[in-house]
Order: sequence, then structure tokens, then C-alpha cells
Amino acid sequence: MNNRIWMTTFLMILCAGIQAQSDKYISAMREKVAMMEQTNSFEGWQQLANGFERIAEAEKKQWHPYYYASLCRVMSGYMLGNGRMGGFADKSDPEADKAEELLAKAVAIHGEDSETWCIRKMIATLRMSADPMNRFQTLGPKAVEALEMAKKLDPSNPRIYLLEGQDRFFTPEQFGGNKAEAKKLFEECLLKFDAFRPATAIDPQWGRSQANYFLTQFK
Repeated sequence: MNNRIWMTTFLMILCAGIQAQSDKYISAMREKVAMMEQTNSFEGWQQLANGFERIAEAEKKQWHPYYYASLCRVMSGYMLGNGRMGGFADKSDPEADKAEELLAKAVAIHGEDSETWCIRKMIATLRMSADPMNRFQTLGPKAVEALEMAKKLDPSNPRIYLLEGQDRFFTPEQFGGNKAEAKKLFEECLLKFDAFRPATAIDPQWGRSQANYFLTQFK
């Protein structure tokens, strides 16, 4: 076998191995991402976070598993609040800390974009809701700034309008909440989803079901 044939054969085998590894990674990620739609408990979000972290450890150059692991940690932190404001910082702060650590790894690989700023907003909101009396003055502006950065980088991102709508929905009127404005933002979120085209099958797509849920609260 001459050198050219040997090199061609070697490259074909190498490419086939890389493709098989890539297919396995995409399949594992799609399975975990799909599970997010059915997850609504602290334990469920923890399990998903751990699953994404295991994928991240095996695929250290991929940003998606770190991003999703961070998101799942934030969601598990929200579950600890059980819908209340304040009184659970001791439990949720470790989740917020871990979410920040994981997000930093995603950003180190991928850089900042609208999606990562949305997660930053969610982390700030989690910390603030765990102890609003002591944290609103510092973390409120950080949450607003993060969402503004997300919108500046990609105003077509549907998740921005979901998060804005949630803020208006849950905030008391005397502090700027507005249910009518929240409804408009959830409707805007769905319009953005209609035009939204993720770059890959595992790029962030979450948020439509949440927007639909909130809209049912106005009927």
C-alpha cells in the first residue's frame, strides 16, 4: 500500500471515529434536553444537572452541557423556594454558586451571548428571591442589566420576553409589577418562538411551554 492510499485510509477511519463520537454526544444531549420539558421537581432538576455535568466532563470542549447544567442548577434552586419569597437562601445559594461555576465554563468555551446573559439574569433573580429584603438593592439592578445585555445581543431571543413577563407577573404592583404587561410579554415570547430557528438541534429552545402556561393564568 503506497503512502497516499495509506493516508487516505487512515483519514477515513479517523473521520468515521470522530463522527461516531459526535453522533453519540448529540444523541445523549438531545435525550437530556427533551427531559427538561417533563421536569418539575428539585430532585428531577438535580438529576438532569448531574447528567449534563457527566456529559460535560466527557466533552470538555463543548459548551452546551455546561450551559444546560447551569440552567438545571438554577431551576433546582427555584424549586427550593416553593413559590415563596425569602427564607431559603441557605439552601438555594449553593445551587446559585454551582450554576455560576458551570456557566463560567460554558462562557470560557463559547463566549458571552444572549443565552448566557439570560442564565445570569436567572441566577441573580434566584439569589434575590431567596432574601429580597437584604438583596434587592444590589441584585435587582444586576438582573435588569443581564436581561438588557441579552436583548442587546439578540432581541429575537424568545427567552428574554419570558423572563421579562415572569418579572412583571410575580412582582407586586407597588414595586413595578403589572399583570396586563406580563400577558403582553408572554404573547410576544410566543411570537418570537414562531420565528425562532435554533442554530443546532441542541441549542437552547426552552421557554415556549412556560409562556403557554402563564397565559393560561389569565383565562
